[in-house]
Amino acid sequence: MFCLLGLLASFAGCSQNEVKSTEPMGKVYFNWFDTVSYVYSYAGDPAERFEQLSAGVSGILTEYHQLFDIYHEYSGINNLCTINRQAGGDPLKVDPKLIEFLLYAEDLYHKTDGEMNILLGPVLKIWHNHRTEATDNPGAASLPGQEELLEAAKHTAFDLLEIDPQQSTVRLVDASAAIDVGALGKGYATEKAADYLQQQGAGGYVLNIGGNIRIVGTKPDGSGWNTAVKDPQAPDSRYAATLNLTDTACVTSGNYERFFSVDGKQYHHIIDRDTLFPAEQFASVTIITRDSGLADALSTALFCMSYEDGLALVKSLGGVEVLWINHDGTMQYTDGLQDKLVN
Repeated sequence: MFCLLGLLASFAGCSQNEVKSTEPMGKVYFNWFDTVSYVYSYAGDPAERFEQLSAGVSGILTEYHQLFDIYHEYSGINNLCTINRQAGGDPLKVDPKLIEFLLYAEDLYHKTDGEMNILLGPVLKIWHNHRTEATDNPGAASLPGQEELLEAAKHTAFDLLEIDPQQSTVRLVDASAAIDVGALGKGYATEKAADYLQQQGAGGYVLNIGGNIRIVGTKPDGSGWNTAVKDPQAPDSRYAATLNLTDTACVTSGNYERFFSVDGKQYHHIIDRDTLFPAEQFASVTIITRDSGLADALSTALFCMSYEDGLALVKSLGGVEVLWINHDGTMQYTDGLQDKLVN
């Protein structure tokens, strides 16, 4: 899932009266999850410490990028691509970190009543192929057939994935099954990087991993950052809302990225498990919660749920705030989001 939020130009919050050491340091990366990512520090740390911490973040995100890659394999690693390629075969020994992630995904599957399902891979692959073909040759853009989608959906049950934590093995029992973690993997990896920063005693850091925002701590003066949520009707030029956030994650799913058009209608990448077509309930859904993995998963799950069902889910979880933007531009949000709204 490509997450859709922008940081305001005033993000740094530095005034002319602040000393130079409080100005932000940053690095940009292009090698994780097929997107652009940034690591910022507003802590006023020495440059050497920033280099050390950003290198640690880079190492963690590189490791998880390789573990979660469904398109490429890497020497010495049995990753998700390996698991998918060997679907229907014997159990495969994998890194314990991958076992931990898959168990987390299983827990979210149950908590969301199946809306967050990493086994939706066969259906998502069909849509991915049509989107790629449409990008390469827009004049020949077409939609998947219903029969093809229904056949793929037969191979998406979560119990097709066998996880053995004791042996650290994984097996897809159905040769046609496939894992796709686009709705969870990036957020989960981002949270692991945030965990590392917290363990190192770092504060005043902001991770923007392909639009998944994870704020670690506060600014040196204890204040938060203004974080803007794009207006789905004009995502390149307007913001729908601005939130002031500290020590939390912010992830948006929207209908205005990764889409293709057929006969003048846009078809985005967030697929509703019930219709097997792009979800149409909302224009965007933004999740605010401390765990970036949970925020990533819920932004997709709630995008495919009714407002009432999504609200009931987040109330049952606790510690989660949501901003829903409807197709007509109107907004709904949870009560706890009110004090975070800047405008």
